[in-house]
Amino acid sequence: MIQRCHKWRQKRKQYIDLARQCTDEIERERLLQTAEHYGRIVNVEQGKIDSTRDPKEKAAAEKEIARLEKAEQNQNATENNDEEEIVLPDFIMNLN
Repeated sequence: MIQRCHKWRQKRKQYIDLARQCTDEIERERLLQTAEHYGRIVNVEQGKIDSTRDPKEKAAAEKEIARLEKAEQNQNATENNDEEEIVLPDFIMNLN
């Protein structure tokens, strides 16, 4: 159950990221609606998970979720840094 929930969180984030990059207004709205759908699924599934846990397990799970999300953000930041175009100084560009 927890793995499904995490997978759906990743899908939601993926659709939100795609919507940010999309220039077509209709496509952006469709992507955001799909992300919202996954958000609702996550909320329902998380409610099921929380109802079967005791408070100590719930706190530990919330810490794990936060850790996974932070690790994913760090990974995305690293990927974004790798994708940035390197700007070379003029003296290197004009070697004629």
